Amino acid sequence: MTITRVSHADLVAESAVQVRSAIRSGRYDGHTAGLAAGKLQCNLAILPERYALDFLRFCQRNPKPCPLVGVGDSGDPTLPTLGHDIDIRTDVPRYRVFRDGRLTDEVTDISGDWADDLVTVALGCSFTFENALVRNGVPVRHLETGKNVPMYRSNIALAPAGIFSGDMVVTMRPIPAHLVDQAKEISRRYPQAHGAPIAVGDPAQIGIADLASPDWGDAVEIRSGEVPVYWACGVTPQNVLLQAALPICITHAPGHMLIADVAEDAETTILTNTRTNKETTS
Repeated sequence: MTITRVSHADLVAESAVQVRSAIRSGRYDGHTAGLAAGKLQCNLAILPERYALDFLRFCQRNPKPCPLVGVGDSGDPTLPTLGHDIDIRTDVPRYRVFRDGRLTDEVTDISGDWADDLVTVALGCSFTFENALVRNGVPVRHLETGKNVPMYRSNIALAPAGIFSGDMVVTMRPIPAHLVDQAKEISRRYPQAHGAPIAVGDPAQIGIADLASPDWGDAVEIRSGEVPVYWACGVTPQNVLLQAALPICITHAPGHMLIADVAEDAETTILTNTRTNKETTS
């Protein structure tokens, strides 16, 4: 059967359910920046149950790059606290599969890798506050130009937990100097999406050598009168998981998020997806 592909532009006005449907059916596997405006977007870390408690401790100790918004039951691919029909095996445009500390696959479906001991951890994403920036007249360059947000390794050390440790990954957005304070205040309202920036200005202060060469995503132009502003990034746990060299872990590909049904400004509560939750949302 021939699959009719759709573009990012085709999905901009669609609902979260419709975007997930396009992803699940294989019609779309691109980045999710700017899609399903108003809905929470999530970074993912999927790992064996025996490592999950230490990883959750790591997230709790480092809430800026790792804001917890949902936790699944062992072996259960649903996340009913984030959306009643979510299937984590198919509803992300692109996944990365790591084995023993090495990236072994980048795929659009992880059904073949799913196991009864895997636990899904959903983390907030900066794409959420970008919608608020745009609504308030603060330009977001990568959205304007149809690119993925630039992401960089920094030298900001994180609080360790068990085998998990490392440095923060950050995103950068060039902001007009007179709007920097407004951008700070707007993003501060979204602690579940990394909150306020962690740095402004010279990239060397946080260990970035060249803004034109991001570690992930796409480079964007910094125009006259603009200042680079840096936020904590949900790619951070990917680096941490890679360093831990787990026998298997699965993440989203940078910029390719899970789109939830809950509002981006909801008071998201960290919940395990228990039988009660499933019954409530069925």
